[in-house]
Amino acid sequence: IPSLHAQRPDPANLKKHVAFLAADKMKGRGTGSKTNRKAAAYIKRHFKKYRLKPLGTDGYYQPFTAKVRRVVVPDSLRPARNVIGFLDNGAEYTIVIGAHYDHLGEGRQGSSLAPGSEGVIHNGADDNASGTAGLLELARYFTSNGGKEPYNLLFIAFGAEELGLLGSRHFVSNPTIPLEKINFMLNMDMIGRYHSESGVAVIGYGTSGSWPEIFAGVRHTKVKYYTGDDGSGGSDNASFYSKNIPVLFFHTGGHDDYHRPTDDMDKIDYEAEAGILDIEIQVLERAFTFPKLVFKSTK
Repeated sequence: IPSLHAQRPDPANLKKHVAFLAADKMKGRGTGSKTNRKAAAYIKRHFKKYRLKPLGTDGYYQPFTAKVRRVVVPDSLRPARNVIGFLDNGAEYTIVIGAHYDHLGEGRQGSSLAPGSEGVIHNGADDNASGTAGLLELARYFTSNGGKEPYNLLFIAFGAEELGLLGSRHFVSNPTIPLEKINFMLNMDMIGRYHSESGVAVIGYGTSGSWPEIFAGVRHTKVKYYTGDDGSGGSDNASFYSKNIPVLFFHTGGHDDYHRPTDDMDKIDYEAEAGILDIEIQVLERAFTFPKLVFKSTK
């Protein structure tokens, strides 16, 4: 029997995923681009490898149209897609685990903060190749841990987050499982630049009265965390919060490379990211022992 320890999040796997997604040849994974489709195909290939069931509207894909607002040219419509894989444990309720895989392309869409950066590749290693790598590692872990959890797990790689959470908004408006069957949503956006002084932020802690009790059972690990109550800000978790679904959002914070061409893979702390995923696994495994969480508004 393989040891469960062998399945834990692996920094080498995280690095491999980020290296693919944030390579210069991926040209920033801008919504509607060939390389964005290539990133979606990469995620699909891994979902298939981990034997997740396709739960999009077109196999693993859930296509939608994204409206790109750009300063340089008029608005345009672009094809986008979420990538959705389902670990079916035959349970009544499902936990959603999500991360967005798009970034700013070559600075012509979304919101680059670097002056004169139009036409320059924005690799988005932290934002959000790091979260997508985490999503794939959690999918690998939960499909190879030899157990059957009391909740189903729905892994979603969201498209077009940088254009206004468009992928997650599309999903909650057109869900492929009933929203009332979702227990909670765990989101990863920018988990690659850990600061040992502050730790990783866990936002959404106030969205259910059960979170403090769940987190009370989390063992100290090599990374530390701090919590924030708000469920509505920052990333794709906000789309689920708007539908009265409890959320958690893991985030290592802002930095000087945010939305700039310098957000590169050599700046990612892969060991610390594996430690963050360890915390997430503990939280999920603790949550498996709780009944469906009750939503609490943080406003």
